[in-house]
Amino acid sequence: MEVCYQLPVLPLDRPVPKHVLTRRGAISFSSSSSLFGCPDPRQLSQRRGAISYDSSDQTALYIRMLGDVRVRSRVGFETERRGSHPYLYVDFRILHSRPESVGPVSARKIRRLLSFQRSLHSSRLFRGVLPQNPLYILDDDYTGQAKCMLKKVGSWNFDIFLFDRLTNGNSLVSLTFHLFKHYGLIEIFHLDMVKLRRFLVMVQEDYHSQNPYHNAVHAADVTQAMHCYLKEPKLAKSLTSWDVLLGLLAATTHDLDHPGVNQHFLIKTNHYLATLYKNTSVLENHHWRSAVGLLRESGLFAHLPMEDRLGMERQLGSLILATDISRQNEYLLQFRTHLDREDLCLDDAGHRHFILQMALKCADICNPCRTWELSKQWSEKVTEEFFHQGDIEKKHKLDVSPLCDSQTQTIENIQMGFMTYVVEPLFVEWARFSDTRLSQTMLGYLALNKAGWRGMVQEQASSGDDTDPTLEETDSDILPQESREL
Repeated sequence: MEVCYQLPVLPLDRPVPKHVLTRRGAISFSSSSSLFGCPDPRQLSQRRGAISYDSSDQTALYIRMLGDVRVRSRVGFETERRGSHPYLYVDFRILHSRPESVGPVSARKIRRLLSFQRSLHSSRLFRGVLPQNPLYILDDDYTGQAKCMLKKVGSWNFDIFLFDRLTNGNSLVSLTFHLFKHYGLIEIFHLDMVKLRRFLVMVQEDYHSQNPYHNAVHAADVTQAMHCYLKEPKLAKSLTSWDVLLGLLAATTHDLDHPGVNQHFLIKTNHYLATLYKNTSVLENHHWRSAVGLLRESGLFAHLPMEDRLGMERQLGSLILATDISRQNEYLLQFRTHLDREDLCLDDAGHRHFILQMALKCADICNPCRTWELSKQWSEKVTEEFFHQGDIEKKHKLDVSPLCDSQTQTIENIQMGFMTYVVEPLFVEWARFSDTRLSQTMLGYLALNKAGWRGMVQEQASSGDDTDPTLEETDSDILPQESREL
């Protein structure tokens, strides 16, 4: 595979070379100033090419997870980085492709995989042209059923998989647009509906559909869960429209451009994102900067004062960074301390923001608190993604990450450990904060689902499997030792 040539950092007032714009990879927007100081978002929205590929440039607003980005130099292709693992140059899309799907990729397909090089006409939605292939046209029955489902979008039993099928894979766009209208955010913030839909389409396209778990359907599921939490009495009477706007935006973009591998993998392969963010909340930082890039490109909030836009971007980052599972204990202890002291005051903007962080954390890992039918599907998908990463690590002779070895791990033990050490402690504290019917329903489903997985473990044990059915011996390395002491 051809490797990468390091792109020079170009000042924003210079045009992007045509040979850069025509290549397959959009790299990042960057400047020599701080992330939120400049340049003007209107200038950024006009820049659609690769600007920087400097691993030390933490001012980069957006970096695509493409390892095969390359630009031809006078001496041919040169290595982008020396001393990095060869995996750095592998296209994440190739890793998730099936052998039978290998073949020439259409120009339209390539455009949809890009971000800042995306052509505006890549989505026919904005040109008002229906797809030529009749298989992609939804009939009135399907659209009618989707609209009917949206009437019950606040139900905890909402089936996001069915909704995604009814919307022909556009669940994130359809659901989020509906919620913006439901909360009156379009009128309150004077949003242009065309820009809003354009932004949502770009967000949906930048989720990797080949990821079994971290894809647009997961983002739609988290957004629907966030809506359920925003409706809770304590939040509904305290949150402002600004808070609701931030909560929905954060839920929609919280895993934007996720590569389907975890932070540990990026660090041990010396991936440029790990270097860029100094091995700290690598994926979450990337999701945040990606979201900021799309907000600025779409111009969705270009009519708001600069101070408001920058404040929104900072708060959006604070929410998305809170989803870093490695910081679970930090937020959980802070939440527990507030509840023990009974000092949470939702009239305080800082406390409201903290509750939004906790709500997003709950929404992000709420799958075990859904009905068994939905929860089991999500469990299978996330395990498939884990095992796929493990297969990649074995292929490249890397140490297999915890929970990613299909030879030693089982979906039952992974789920038992995840529910016990990660999900249950968080939702117990959330129920203390918001002791409502929804909270009790979530804890009830969690208990039922744990019993279901435990029964499957015991079944395997009784049938002669080597799996240990005791809970104490399930995979406790999901979190460090201190997590199990909470």
